[in-house]
Amino acid sequence: MKIGIITPAKKHSRNGNRATALRWAGMLRDHGHSVRIDEVYDGRPCDLMIAIHAWRSAGSISRYREQAPAGPLIVALGGTDVNTFLKTDPVPTRRSMAMADALICLHGLIKDALPSTLHEKLHLIRQSARPLTRPRHPRSRYYGVCVVGHLRDEKDPFRTALAARLVPAQSRLRVHHLGKAHDHEWAREAAREMAQNPRYHWIGEVAKWRVRREFERTHLMVISSNQEGGANVVSEAIAAGVPIIASDIDGNVGLLGKGYRGYYPVGDERALAALLWRGETDTRFLPSLQRQCDKLCPLFTPESESRALARVVKAASRAVTRSN
Repeated sequence: MKIGIITPAKKHSRNGNRATALRWAGMLRDHGHSVRIDEVYDGRPCDLMIAIHAWRSAGSISRYREQAPAGPLIVALGGTDVNTFLKTDPVPTRRSMAMADALICLHGLIKDALPSTLHEKLHLIRQSARPLTRPRHPRSRYYGVCVVGHLRDEKDPFRTALAARLVPAQSRLRVHHLGKAHDHEWAREAAREMAQNPRYHWIGEVAKWRVRREFERTHLMVISSNQEGGANVVSEAIAAGVPIIASDIDGNVGLLGKGYRGYYPVGDERALAALLWRGETDTRFLPSLQRQCDKLCPLFTPESESRALARVVKAASRAVTRSN
């Protein structure tokens, strides 16, 4: 088939939506399809469209549906679709979901937040990552913790820095934060935090290889977001064998499981500081988290993601055939 993928993320962006579009395009080409990626739908005919983000791609979704009333349409839900726009701007978000023949969610708890009328066409795809090509050797000079995420509200980006201020004075903790500032004010805030907090170092936006090198050297990763649709960085850390400490939001619990032992209450830097200190001083804690992550590894392989994507494409095509 000729498949169009619509993503609101710009061509050279390192945004997660762009990364997802590129990864899915490669998988679909491996399945024998022809794939084109655009930021907006320009009316060019295609046999099936995948729109990433119901709210941000709402205009493209409506244009496609007008041009191809019976064309298969898949909408991949973003975290802000479910956590923000269903509440703040529900009309275009619900319209996009209703138009879709199949919906993709990226973690296992999104179903609980959606109207029951949408459950039948909801499909879970866990984003994948490849393992490191070299063994991990965490830093020996200090206790390294990484945060991989852009500086914007949804990521609660300075929570780990605030927690680092609260660990005991004898701690050897150092936080390395990799991610782009959403605007100049976020960059200024990161600079102020570094000036006041010697445990915190903001590195900025980096290439994929730099994140993987950090995974080779860090002791653990913190994902501190106050909302997520199913962050790919969790998959990447699991594949790399990096223990994870995570805020207890649905987007993290839906990937790591309800029994995972590395959660802290979202927004609570004191609880996070206690977990960071435990990771540094309790020799059993980080290995126990890593064992839990290792058990999840088979769920996050490229092969598993590719098979799941193929199933959704078939399901959307079958849905159109039945309706006709």
